Amino acid sequence: MSRENIQGPLLRGVNRFLTLPVAPVVLVLIGSIGTQAAAVLVTDMLSTVGAPGVSGLRMTAAAVIMVALFRPKLTGMTRARVINIVVYGIAMGMMSMMIYEAIARLPQGVAVTIDFLGPCVVSFLGLKMWRSRLWAIAAFVGVALIAQPSNDLDIVGIGYAAVGAIFFGTYTLFSARMGNTEGGGMSDLALSVVVAAVVLAPFSVPAAPLVDGSMWGIIVISGFIGAVVPYVMDTIAAGIVSAAVVGTLFALDPVIGAILGWAFSGDQVTWSMAVGIVLIAAAGAIITWRGAKEARAVSADALG
Repeated sequence: MSRENIQGPLLRGVNRFLTLPVAPVVLVLIGSIGTQAAAVLVTDMLSTVGAPGVSGLRMTAAAVIMVALFRPKLTGMTRARVINIVVYGIAMGMMSMMIYEAIARLPQGVAVTIDFLGPCVVSFLGLKMWRSRLWAIAAFVGVALIAQPSNDLDIVGIGYAAVGAIFFGTYTLFSARMGNTEGGGMSDLALSVVVAAVVLAPFSVPAAPLVDGSMWGIIVISGFIGAVVPYVMDTIAAGIVSAAVVGTLFALDPVIGAILGWAFSGDQVTWSMAVGIVLIAAAGAIITWRGAKEARAVSADALG
């Protein structure tokens, strides 16, 4: 069977899958598992290579893979596309570095939960109905349960996760813009990953001599499953639905991060931390979903 004969049914199958209502959920779930599994893989390297160095090296590996896969071209660039590419890339790079700095100091589930507050706040600011805003109370209670003094969490780690949340919110907003560009945004996405690698180069270049042969394999695998796969999945999902819906699905991250961190990294999760993680994930998902629902209602009223 020729290559063209194989590609035809495969592409048709992929296109049919992308029309299914469950497609965005599956895509974001795949990306979330990849992101959290990659964090587990590099956890032991954070103390020797450093979180910024690990983030930069894995982003460089991801950039090489993305460029090889999608062969982006710089011709025909508009000012809007350049802005999207650069902002998305900066958000990617800084989000990655901040979350790894946080994971180096906090249980993975806690770090990822605080990070998730970024897309949650983006959705919250767009809410108009007070009943929707009430769910923020549940999220705040979750934060209080996680950060209570008895959990003895590193304040610097919490700070890194909070800064990462800002960049995660930016990433969520720009994922929809990237997903709706010509060609599904894969070419521009590859360029954004290159931007992220360049932004982190001041950290990755000095860290390279600290990495030995076996660690390079982990970095490449981490770059693929923790950057290439999630970024492609998130961008496709955001192109199918919207940033608000994708932001809702990002509520999977804290739960998956907590489970993998506990199972593979030996993270200690107290009952108050576990309840806080669930509260924030649930409240964030509902806030984001209600934000999308309100936006659709406003659009319908405007058209009517």
